[in-house]
Amino acid sequence: MSIEALKARLPEYAKDLRLNLGSLATEPALTVQQRAGTFIASAIAARNAEVTAALAAAFAPDLTPEAMLAAHAAAAIMAMNNVYYRFTHLVGGDYPNMPARLRMNALARPGVDKVDFELWSLAVSAINGCGMCMESHEKIVRAGGLTQDQVQAAVRIAATVHAVAVTLDAVDATAATRALAA
Repeated sequence: MSIEALKARLPEYAKDLRLNLGSLATEPALTVQQRAGTFIASAIAARNAEVTAALAAAFAPDLTPEAMLAAHAAAAIMAMNNVYYRFTHLVGGDYPNMPARLRMNALARPGVDKVDFELWSLAVSAINGCGMCMESHEKIVRAGGLTQDQVQAAVRIAATVHAVAVTLDAVDATAATRALAA
């Protein structure tokens, strides 16, 4: 499935998502690799197979095999870290001072430029709602030379991809409910 096919599946009430998906697909604030990796990592984090398949097909040609693996790794490691660090941040107590004792080698050796990997991790953290992780990754990418416009572009991609996934889940659930009622 292409981005155009994905946009065509969105209902009229989600017209803004179609428009945003189209414009963000060529977002000029990010490099080709940053944009493609952000779309793919965000799609994985949004947990919709159709969205993930469509965006991976659309953006895979823009990534080396190593960068594709790194985008997947960013989504995978943040799926774990966002839960853990959101817990330590929200619960407080001694938890934030305790060692995580979770393997996180992907953060040290992502296989792509560290700033790109951190940007993808930031986008995934935004989808997963981990404030502590968002703050940490934002500081790293800003220290690595990215601008506020670039950070905002990545988060706009994450927000739109997540909204597309939520909308298509609702479309499919509504269709399934109607089919059962018929």
